[in-house]
Amino acid sequence: MSDKGLSDEAAVAACQEGHAITKDFMMQQTMLRVKDPVKSLDFYTRILGMTLLQKFDFPSMRFSLFFLGYEDPKEIPTDVKDRTCWTFSRRATIELTHNWGSETDETATYHNGNSDPRGFGHIGIAVPDVDAACKLFEEQEVKFVKKPNEGKMCGLAFIQDPDGYWIEILSPNNMAKIVQQGEQKTG
Repeated sequence: MSDKGLSDEAAVAACQEGHAITKDFMMQQTMLRVKDPVKSLDFYTRILGMTLLQKFDFPSMRFSLFFLGYEDPKEIPTDVKDRTCWTFSRRATIELTHNWGSETDETATYHNGNSDPRGFGHIGIAVPDVDAACKLFEEQEVKFVKKPNEGKMCGLAFIQDPDGYWIEILSPNNMAKIVQQGEQKTG
């Protein structure tokens, strides 16, 4: 690799076709630990418009899981077994994990991966209109990391959830232009 990153050719060469069994694999969930499930559930449902798909409690291990996604609430099965199978068949869900008692523990925090040591960076939410979404976020007093008209990649935004995890707000129709601008500024 050079100081310009991995070349297009090298990226393609590094990618190998998966085993035939992988053709039915899918990205199902990303897990985020949350301190206060009430604040997090409010944020992901009211602010981002997700739907709570299912909640699971594990009393012996003192934690709960909340699965959220962009699904029509009318399509969620009422039978618990059917709902569980359905929940785990949805694409790109968020799994919020709450360790009981963390909401009252003043020392409990979670690393968002965007400061040293760096790791996890963000999740991305596609919206029809970034500016309209950000106007709503401003009205709801959501914390911004980057507004759409700031920085080197204008047209997308980054907000934070109650635990400080970053969420990229993007419009699929604008991404080719944004990526091209970024390539011109850095390449």
